[in-house]
Amino acid sequence: MMRTLVLTPDFPPAPGGIQHLVHRTVSHAPGLECRIVTLDTPGAEEFDRAGALDVRRLPQLPAPRPVSALALNGAAVAQALAFRPRVVLSAHTVMSPGASLIRRALGVPVVQYFHGKEIGVRPRLAGFAARNADACIAVSRYTKDLVAQAGGDREKIHLIHPGVDLPNGVAAEPAERPTVLTIARMEDRYKGHDVMVRAMSLVAARIPGAQWVVIGDGPLRAAIAELACSSGIGEDVIRFLGAVSDAERDAWLDRAHVFSMPSRMPAGGYVGEGFGIVYLEANAHRCPVVAGGVGGAVDAVLDGETGLLVDPEDHISVGNALVELLQNTAQRHAMGEAGARRAEEFAWPRTAERVARLVTEIAASSAPRR
Repeated sequence: MMRTLVLTPDFPPAPGGIQHLVHRTVSHAPGLECRIVTLDTPGAEEFDRAGALDVRRLPQLPAPRPVSALALNGAAVAQALAFRPRVVLSAHTVMSPGASLIRRALGVPVVQYFHGKEIGVRPRLAGFAARNADACIAVSRYTKDLVAQAGGDREKIHLIHPGVDLPNGVAAEPAERPTVLTIARMEDRYKGHDVMVRAMSLVAARIPGAQWVVIGDGPLRAAIAELACSSGIGEDVIRFLGAVSDAERDAWLDRAHVFSMPSRMPAGGYVGEGFGIVYLEANAHRCPVVAGGVGGAVDAVLDGETGLLVDPEDHISVGNALVELLQNTAQRHAMGEAGARRAEEFAWPRTAERVARLVTEIAASSAPRR
């Protein structure tokens, strides 16, 4: 077993894409003996007790997140001295300073994950992380280009898409009403909730009984609800469910006729959707998707096969795509079936095996430069 020290500020039971990716990777990675160094979070003690992973947590400090991240880097070095790993897997660029110190102190190689958004937020740190890693993992071609632009060596950047959990139960019956589903935390404007409101006003006028079900919560929820009200869209069309259980979330993925999240580039045209695991999750439930044709989504969605890529700035384009899929049952079913087949290729055991293979190869062949 390859002793692997995994460094991440983001880990379940805290919600989020990076949290999910790291947990599924270490849970399914064959041949790796992982110790995860991460931050404490509400519910962590129960979560860790129920799992079979070696998790070491540092209490969150009553200070801004960067302070906790700095303390976590120090804790990572201490854990490395005790654990003596053969390789370090840094799951976020904020852990790259600690990973670099471990690399120099113990002479072990570092594999650095890149997701997308963090590169635009801290480009200098992203460049440092890329230059001080023996290998980099990019979750999409878009992210790979961002890492290279930040100063990473393209020869060391490996493209490994995120995985997806495949449904393992009896699927819920489709909703009686034509249903469009969006799952996204209401924290980032680029997710496209505002565009969806305007698009649904067009859909509701052309598809009798159509509804938009929104799962996710956050500080933007009130503004989106107000926009819907001012657009003349009532509660009979839009249902804001907020945060829901995984079981309810999966049930809605079964019930929905179309999944839509038209993520766009934020102001300045930088970053946005690094990949978009949720598109694959929808496909896994035989639900075709409508997505913005920018950023990492172009890797997550096969345009015309598993969904439709549209201009995420144009609510008419989004609305027309939704109407097309809601009206064309044969097309919708064909895309759903194609999406389910493709999702099987991204099942977490397969994805984690790719990560484990790279980590093992780097540990066996790489030596840090001093």
